[in-house]
Amino acid sequence: MTLVRMNEIIRRLDPKTKIPQPGSWQLTISERPVVIVTDIRANRMRILSPITKVETLPEGAFQRMMQANFDTALDARYAVARGVVWATFIHPLAALHDRQFISAIGQTVNLSLTFGRTFSSGAMSFGGGDSRDIIRKQLIEELQKKGLPI
Repeated sequence: MTLVRMNEIIRRLDPKTKIPQPGSWQLTISERPVVIVTDIRANRMRILSPITKVETLPEGAFQRMMQANFDTALDARYAVARGVVWATFIHPLAALHDRQFISAIGQTVNLSLTFGRTFSSGAMSFGGGDSRDIIRKQLIEELQKKGLPI
């Protein structure tokens, strides 16, 4: 992957993308802010989407994020930096292919969008974790709150 190729892909995803400095982009996907940062010397790229301030997290959210990092986040991850919870994806730049890059953006945005509910990247789920049972329990609780019969 080159920065020129990344820029072409990013511009197709959001024509209003901003470039605050060479090798970084600010765009919006599904109404979520996304920042993409590269470091050619370190051969790295990072996709970030801010979710919420750490101070506003409900009880149990950290544990739930760690469970999701194990089984439903797939290649993206939840992270905390500068007092903010982020959805993030980190990958070597040179080895990245077009489809992987687009998938990485999608996974990162999905983690951001599903925070507090399914905590899922929208891709596969590793069956050996806790999330499946938690998600099923959450669905039942949501249905009960709505007053629907189970």
